[in-house]
Amino acid sequence: MMRSAVYSFDHGATHASELAETLGINLSRIDVHVFPDGESRVRVSAPARTALVYCPLDRPNGKLVELMLAVDALRRGGAERLILVAPYLCYMRQDKAFHEGEAVSQQAVARLLSALFDRIVTVDAHLHRVSSVSEVFPQIEAENLFAAETIAHFAARQGLAGQCVVVGPDEESAQWVARVADVLNAPSFTGRKIRRGDRDVEISFGEEIDVKGKAVLVADDIVSSGGTILSAIAAMRDRGASSVHVAITHALFDDAVFERMMFSGAERVWSTTSVPHPTNAISLAALLSNALRRELSE
Repeated sequence: MMRSAVYSFDHGATHASELAETLGINLSRIDVHVFPDGESRVRVSAPARTALVYCPLDRPNGKLVELMLAVDALRRGGAERLILVAPYLCYMRQDKAFHEGEAVSQQAVARLLSALFDRIVTVDAHLHRVSSVSEVFPQIEAENLFAAETIAHFAARQGLAGQCVVVGPDEESAQWVARVADVLNAPSFTGRKIRRGDRDVEISFGEEIDVKGKAVLVADDIVSSGGTILSAIAAMRDRGASSVHVAITHALFDDAVFERMMFSGAERVWSTTSVPHPTNAISLAALLSNALRRELSE
């Protein structure tokens, strides 16, 4: 039996392969067959004692069931330690019941994943009232990595170091944006979000933010409906920015939102490889491998 290996479903296989190569270990595919009634048969080959299961959990509902079945197959094959590598971790935003009768999805999904895995590694978990992923997963090891420096080094290679203003769309992004700006040796500002609905968002920036004639990097950890980022792009163009680039950790938006970003004035849109997406440009393999390398020596 192999000592350790990376396991991946078809979704995310390209980035799982990059991670396995960076770690210098084998990649094994998880085979899924879906029957006509919608149920899945899951098979794994060559189980390892330490199994690193790579699974970005965007559009998660079907993936969670197949992940549960894959873990069962790996345990039956002799795996002794299972690590979930989920660069995007689903259901983290709802950490309380906002209305009577609602599920607290963060806690429900955390119980499921805690029962399956010994350790979880994710990137830029979208947390609100909970300060760390270790609070979400108190029964197992859990680690939240930050992509800000990885994004900043990528932006520097594109010629933005010392040449841009880094802008975050809202107050929640302030610390994260400050990390990006620090690496780029650039000033940073954040706007104030006024949300009226899932797709109705207004961003307000103070008069002291001067970007006229300057390159702007709009940075955010997650974009789905796109309202926040679109408002920020438009605001920077209205204030006379010479160029607007966008960098995102988790790209959950569709083609229509991407087209609206470009129409609003974005010159380039870059995302990390946390979720397979046409805008992927910023590899997380090095960031993840640094956190996972100790698993190879245990």
